[in-house]
Amino acid sequence: MDGSDVRRGRPTVHRTLAGSHARHASPDRFGVNMAILLGDLALCWSYDLLQVAELATPRAGTLRALLDAMRLQAMTGQYLDLLATGSSAIAVEEALAICRAKTARYTVEYPLLAGAHLAGADQGMLAACSAYGVPLGEAFQLRDDLLGVFGDPGTTGKSDLDDLRDGKHTVLLAIARQRADSVQAGALRALIGNARLDRTGAQDVRDILVATGARDAVEDMIDQRRVRALTVLDSFPFPAAAAASLRHLADMATRRDH
Repeated sequence: MDGSDVRRGRPTVHRTLAGSHARHASPDRFGVNMAILLGDLALCWSYDLLQVAELATPRAGTLRALLDAMRLQAMTGQYLDLLATGSSAIAVEEALAICRAKTARYTVEYPLLAGAHLAGADQGMLAACSAYGVPLGEAFQLRDDLLGVFGDPGTTGKSDLDDLRDGKHTVLLAIARQRADSVQAGALRALIGNARLDRTGAQDVRDILVATGARDAVEDMIDQRRVRALTVLDSFPFPAAAAASLRHLADMATRRDH
C-alpha cells in the first residue's frame, strides 16, 4: 500500500511479481493486483489453520471472535494511516491513535490474548496481558518510526526515505511539527511528502528532528511504555517462565535496530 520497493532486505511482493512477469502488458499493475490476491489468499489460509486446529469448542469460538476483532482493528488502523498520509499535519494524539490501532494491538496484545485464551486464563490474566501488550505494541511502532528515518537500510532491510517521501504521519514527525519554529516548519512542509526527496533533503529533515528534540522525545516515549509493560510483570503473578519470556520480548521490541 505504501509502494515500497524493499522490505526486510528483499523486494516487496508486488515488485517481485512484476519483475517475474516483465512481459505482461502492464507488469506493475499485474504485480499490485496479484499482491492483493495473495493477501486475500493468506487471510483465507489463516482461517483454514484455525479450522483444522481441532480446538475445544468453547475456546475455538472465543478465539475466532478475538482474531476477528484483531483483524478489524488492524484494517481500521491501516485505513486511518492511509487517510492521514500526505494530508495536512495531525496532532500527536491522533498519530498515537493510528499507531495503537494499526500496530500495537495486533503486534503484541492480541497474540498474547490468543495464547492466554487457549490456556484457559481468567479475566485477571487477560487484563494483565492487555495492560502489558498495548504500551509495548506502541513502543514497537515508535521504534519502527525512528528506524524508518534514522535506521541503516543495510540493517533494517528497508528504505530510510520512504516514510519521509510518503509524508507518513508518525508520532515522530507530529512532535517535530508541533515544536518547530517558523523556519523549521517551512522546511518540513517543503520536504516531507515530496516524492523527489533526495538524501540531502532527508538529512535536513533528520537535523530538524534532532534540533526540535522530537527524536529524544520519541525515545522517552518508548522508554516510558517499556517501563509500563515491565511494571505489569512485576505486579501480576505471571508464571516465572512466562514473565522471563515477556521481559525478553520487551527488550527485543524496544531496543532493536531492525
